[in-house]
Amino acid sequence: MRKQRSAAAGPKAKALGLGIGGIILFFLIWEAAPRLGLVSDRYLPPASEVLARLGQYLTEAAFWKDVADTMTSWALGLFIATVAAIVVGLIIGSSRFLRRATHTTIEFLRPIPSVALIPLAVLIFGTSIESTLLLVVYASFWQVLLQLLYGIADVDAVANDTAKSYGLGRLARVRYVIWPTALPYLMTGLRLAAAVALILAITAELIIGTPGLGKQIALTQSGGAISSMYALVLATGMIGVLINLGARIIEKRVLSWHPSVRGEVVL
Repeated sequence: MRKQRSAAAGPKAKALGLGIGGIILFFLIWEAAPRLGLVSDRYLPPASEVLARLGQYLTEAAFWKDVADTMTSWALGLFIATVAAIVVGLIIGSSRFLRRATHTTIEFLRPIPSVALIPLAVLIFGTSIESTLLLVVYASFWQVLLQLLYGIADVDAVANDTAKSYGLGRLARVRYVIWPTALPYLMTGLRLAAAVALILAITAELIIGTPGLGKQIALTQSGGAISSMYALVLATGMIGVLINLGARIIEKRVLSWHPSVRGEVVL
């Protein structure tokens, strides 16, 4: 097993090195483009200037308050959407009639862009956090619900019928048969929803003006502070990377018993 892990460490280290190299190359090109006159520094300041401004932001309490506002909207919206999707998914997925009856409705509502709900959100809630939550919950809900429904549909019919023959009730079958099969799908939905929730939180702050990083990006852009704007955009990107990494770590821990994850751990 140690040999297997050491053998797999090489490709992983190589992939990590390539990733870091790609980031460095990106910033070098960014730095060179405005300094060589390929792009006006009025619209694209050098990367060193933007990174320096980002470093200043990291020492400012106001910046961290904006981060907290954004993460609060993200976390609350993702939590509400996840709970609602799990409840609705288990109810719909456990009934063939409900799956057929709601299929058309789900396929009709799912493609509606969340940003199309911005006028409705502003009309109902104004510029409060509830407007952001409406968009985040709506967008994240479908990510989790659809994955959960796919997972429930993938349950082995023979295993489900066997559980029925042994006298297991509905709740017991959900716990011992449906849930283990649907959990990998659910974790995939959560990982996708986490990214979507951040996108919608920032978008709502940009357009509606609710407190957070998105609002500050809009203010710096309108005020002509281009370096600050790019620094805040980089900050949102870093948050997105951290959220994705955190979601993957949680997914691997929760699914440590699953064959696919066990294979990754062994390798």
